[in-house]
Amino acid sequence: MSQKLRVNIVGIGPGNPDLLTGEARQAIASSNILIGDKRMLAAFADSSKTVYDTIKTAAIAEIAAQAQPDKDVLAVLVSGDVGFFSLAKTISGKLPDCECVRYCGISSLVYFSSKLQLSWDDAKIVSMHGRTQNLVAAVARNKKVFSLTGGENSPQKLCAQLCEHGLGQVKVYVGENLSYPEEKITSGTAKEISALDFPSLSVMMILNEDAQSFTSTVHGLADDLFQRSKVPMTKQEVRSVSMSKLQPKATDLIYDIGAGTGSCSIELALLASQGKVWAFERNPVAVELLGKNKALFGVDNLEVIAGEALENIKAMPAPDCVFVGGSGGDLCEMLDVIYAKNSNCRVVINAITVETLAEVAAYYKEHPAYSLEIVNVFVARSKHLGSYNLMMAQNPVYVMTALKKED
Repeated sequence: MSQKLRVNIVGIGPGNPDLLTGEARQAIASSNILIGDKRMLAAFADSSKTVYDTIKTAAIAEIAAQAQPDKDVLAVLVSGDVGFFSLAKTISGKLPDCECVRYCGISSLVYFSSKLQLSWDDAKIVSMHGRTQNLVAAVARNKKVFSLTGGENSPQKLCAQLCEHGLGQVKVYVGENLSYPEEKITSGTAKEISALDFPSLSVMMILNEDAQSFTSTVHGLADDLFQRSKVPMTKQEVRSVSMSKLQPKATDLIYDIGAGTGSCSIELALLASQGKVWAFERNPVAVELLGKNKALFGVDNLEVIAGEALENIKAMPAPDCVFVGGSGGDLCEMLDVIYAKNSNCRVVINAITVETLAEVAAYYKEHPAYSLEIVNVFVARSKHLGSYNLMMAQNPVYVMTALKKED
């Protein structure tokens, strides 16, 4: 059996050599080839080692392919800890013929928390560096959030987004050039931080004492949590049944057509916390209310689309599931567009009229690849009359679920 090339993947911590673990230091010393970016290499390279200034996976794989397993040992230097949003995961998967050994380092989270004299075991961890995550929702629902920043997501831009969603007064600490002589830690409100300039590659610790923990695992939020007006709203009980039929997943892309006040849009955005929801609404009053409820719940993964849904959905990414609360008379055409994008899309349609019920039933009769389930939901709520409770009936709602049949 041929000998495998040893590749030491070494977490060097924030960057200062004094913070390197003894085991990691030995791994670097035993390697004759060092790979990493220029700043990492400066502290560890010497004349006896071959040095490559790169962090590109393809380039690292090429270097490993040209190395001699019986003579060479590679050390790939990665910032922070090898298990914390690290390049180590990608590298290991791209070097199948190598013996990859990881050496842990001090992560930016651990280092920054110690500088702030804060614990970090109760922090919600978010990375906005090369990833799409909902920082606004995390801050709205957690008292302590740690975030990596990078690329277009600079601290000032992210804090500006927090301000847009009514979170301008949360406490923010920004760390830049951690562990280096030019290290700097800045504190202020999100509003204050949004007006300053920081390197894109920084870290933030955000404290929100007024965080509200809206659950994203159980649907059916109370109606009085939403801002209301005369715009129609899917009530709590019907909304709960509709969400259970739709079964949105955390990473789903979702349309809410005829969004109204946005009660379903909000719940869908909370349930699909790693996905995205597009709320389509043509009523200007409802569009304004949607924006207010979006800010109230801090669901940054919700995008409100004003105008006719039939035209707007054509340019949207293919949905995983669709909720239809109102179609404006274009229901069949919209379903054709949706299924052209994703024939396996899960669809739930709410209706209060028998005409819409008949339209949906006729559509799916002509599309036998889908099964249609119809549930008629009757809800009555109590109303106090003196010392008595009188049950007041709500409009019955048809909850129709369409799923593609298994082959």
